[in-house]
Amino acid sequence: MLLAVDAGNTNVVFALYEGRTIKARWRIATDPRRTGDEYAVWLMQLLAIGGFDRSQIDQIIVSTVVPRALHNIEVLARNYFGLEPLIAGEGKTDYAIDIDVPNPKSLGADRAVNAIAAHARHSGDLIVIDFGTATTLDVIDFNGAYKGGIIAPGINLSLDALVGNTAKLPRIAIEVPESNSVIGTTTETQMLIGVFWGYVAMMEGLIARMREEIGRPAKVIATGGLAVLFDEATDIFDVVDPDLTLDGLALLAERAAAK
Repeated sequence: MLLAVDAGNTNVVFALYEGRTIKARWRIATDPRRTGDEYAVWLMQLLAIGGFDRSQIDQIIVSTVVPRALHNIEVLARNYFGLEPLIAGEGKTDYAIDIDVPNPKSLGADRAVNAIAAHARHSGDLIVIDFGTATTLDVIDFNGAYKGGIIAPGINLSLDALVGNTAKLPRIAIEVPESNSVIGTTTETQMLIGVFWGYVAMMEGLIARMREEIGRPAKVIATGGLAVLFDEATDIFDVVDPDLTLDGLALLAERAAAK
């Protein structure tokens, strides 16, 4: 079995694959100070609860946008599984795609892996929107080349900035507003309208501009934890695939094994 690890700025997601099927997934808050031993105590308990044995895991692949977290995940792989982890974008797990920007090494591993998975599943030009700590919109052409994209603050980051820099605005949960009205009558509804519908308007506007610039039909693929939530409020997405990044890691691991 494969253990795919996606270390983002907010959470580290561990997914257990049998072939291309996710058998279990777990997440823990990203903390670069968390040691390999701490990861092991947490993960071994979850494996046992799920009815899995660590000896079933024969391959580990890691993607990270938090360099300081990588070392401790490598320690976890070596000390507790006896495996040398594959690192997305390195060695046998080279992306093997054309990254058509001036500094290809600046592209985050998660975005590269998304591009690989999206092109493997869908034909034509693609726009991948990933809802994470930051919201990224990436363009992959019909040949599978990464052409560039957009980085915007994630919706929770925007809300944190709003609440953290005002004296009286309360913390609210991100959810689909109960009414389609954009005229709120309470502080809470006004905040939710501003954050939620403002974010939807931003996405729709940016995607429309990207499609116009591409000049060809482009399928929009949404991933990340909030993709399903926003899918209820807009018809801009052609596909919602919450596991796109993890599945891209599984594909890279499969290619590495074949090499």
